[in-house]
Amino acid sequence: MNIAGLEKNSFVDYPGKMAAVIFTPGCNMNCFYCHNQILLSKKTNENILNKNEVMNFLKARKGFLDAVVISGGEPTLQPELLSFLEEVKGLGFLLKLDTNGTNPGILKEACQRNLVDYVAMDIKAPLEKYYEICRTKINTDLVQESIKIVMESGVDYEFRTTFAPPLTDEDIIAIAQMIEGANLYVIQKVRYLYPLRDPGKNPIPHTVDYIMSILRRVKPLVKECKTRGYEMILPLL
Repeated sequence: MNIAGLEKNSFVDYPGKMAAVIFTPGCNMNCFYCHNQILLSKKTNENILNKNEVMNFLKARKGFLDAVVISGGEPTLQPELLSFLEEVKGLGFLLKLDTNGTNPGILKEACQRNLVDYVAMDIKAPLEKYYEICRTKINTDLVQESIKIVMESGVDYEFRTTFAPPLTDEDIIAIAQMIEGANLYVIQKVRYLYPLRDPGKNPIPHTVDYIMSILRRVKPLVKECKTRGYEMILPLL
């Protein structure tokens, strides 16, 4: 199990819980807005953390931490993911898996074996726009299969979309229709770590009215819809 990073304390990565976040290297996507681009670099594989040291850290934090989040990169690319989940689960932590949904077989097994307590699955775009956002060829049938697995798993979950150009309000509605009846859909504000080289191409920030109009259209399609990152501009919903 390759581990490229460890955030020792997080209040935001597992809903309502204090968690450590473990980052795995590598991803089968290359989203232009990704804030973990460093995990795609070959240099990341030169700085892998010692798994035993990570496990010793988790053992020492029992009673203080509630949960462990496995993120990335794309964790399901790790051949030893399931055995690692089992090992961490054995310490008594709640486990959350962040995934892009391109490996439904691993996702299904993790849910069926009760190795995860929460799944956060990114839905990057309507299926026809995946290449535009992810910049790699993705079999979107796998994404659809993972959506079904998550919704039928009995595990707590959320679907989430980073609302980055060129996505439009109609794209967000199309995604909500793909996951109709889902427990939770989160619309996330895009974050750019570096300014665009051409300032004239910087995206125009979404307005309060624009986001609110989208939420009004999405809410009838899912059980709950939230935003993340728009808290400073949105009224209480």
